[in-house]
Amino acid sequence: METTIAADGMFQTFKEWFWLERFWLPPQVKWSDLEDHDGLVFVKPSHLYITIPCAFGLLIVRHFFEKFIATPLAKAFGIKEEIQKVIPNTILENFFKHSTRHPSQTDIYGLAKKCTLTERQVERWFRRRRNQDRPCRMKKFREACWRFAFYLMITIAGIAFLYDKPWVYDLWQVWNGYPRQALLPSQYWYYVLEMSFYWSLLFSLGSDVKRKDFLAHVIHHLAAISLMSFSWCANYIRSGTLVMIVHDVADIWLESAKMFSYAGWKQTCNTLFFIFSTIFLISRLIIFPFWILHCTLVVPMLYLEPFFSYIFLNLQLIVLQVLHLYWGYFILKMLKRCIFLKNIQDVRSDDEDEYEEDDDEEEEKADATKNKGRDCLKNGLGADRHLVPNGQHGR
Repeated sequence: METTIAADGMFQTFKEWFWLERFWLPPQVKWSDLEDHDGLVFVKPSHLYITIPCAFGLLIVRHFFEKFIATPLAKAFGIKEEIQKVIPNTILENFFKHSTRHPSQTDIYGLAKKCTLTERQVERWFRRRRNQDRPCRMKKFREACWRFAFYLMITIAGIAFLYDKPWVYDLWQVWNGYPRQALLPSQYWYYVLEMSFYWSLLFSLGSDVKRKDFLAHVIHHLAAISLMSFSWCANYIRSGTLVMIVHDVADIWLESAKMFSYAGWKQTCNTLFFIFSTIFLISRLIIFPFWILHCTLVVPMLYLEPFFSYIFLNLQLIVLQVLHLYWGYFILKMLKRCIFLKNIQDVRSDDEDEYEEDDDEEEEKADATKNKGRDCLKNGLGADRHLVPNGQHGR
């Protein structure tokens, strides 16, 4: 009992310290100033509790979307769901599981002797076995289709919520009356939908396609949720909605480029990637630093004295801008490759998987052609099925 009382006392002390007004609000402003009155509603941290059940609701919506919309669409594009199974082989399976998934040429030679197979057959078995553990294109397409649908919906909603707001066109209005700015229903739902979506992405990381940048995705989703939560609690709603719309508008084109990449429409994928790159470079390397950051970093100093949440908000946004520069560098590298090589292998980090699939198919065709040639020669026919003169089979 005493331990429970002590723990409750420590929690209460921490809670009071965490919500100290000097951490969240400008000087001379108190939490009591942001209490609802005269029909005006102000932001409260408790408003964000609903984002967790909404995230699970989005996961349910996603399940039915992928089943009844994304899957038929993928099939219409000719994407198959089945994965080619390997012929069971105990020796090769044990080596695959307990030694390495990528045997050396020496390993392949030894395994071929043990299994009485050719080296080409052993290489093909390991390639197919690796592909068997990888997610198929159908799964990748469904995930990209879901994200595309959400980003399209949230971008349209964001434009509808913001097009008539004065602070979109006059940045001075972002800070007019801060922090005593009432919460609008459109702002509430914009935040709830956006945060719920990122929570749902975080919850589904375990079942989604595993990529090389898995850890980066975890950090990105947590950072996005943290930034939105902080901007909500400190009532930076107006600037927060501007940050969200600037980010969402480019992601539509990226997800659509992935969809066409998985469908094999390379030219369409390249075109969409060019559009994405253009919008990304404009929105995140021009509009974000010279419009959003100027609005949050410079403009408020004409109204207010520097305070903790102002500094913390802008530190997060500056880190975000550094990430924009980092991603922009890789996007420019991909554009360079596309311009000079006329090809974008993929807009994500899973192109290695597809290369092994295609290589496998090419080898099968080559082997089939060789076998056909051998069969013809055995019967005295050339590869074109014409008779070969006697004594010229070896030429």
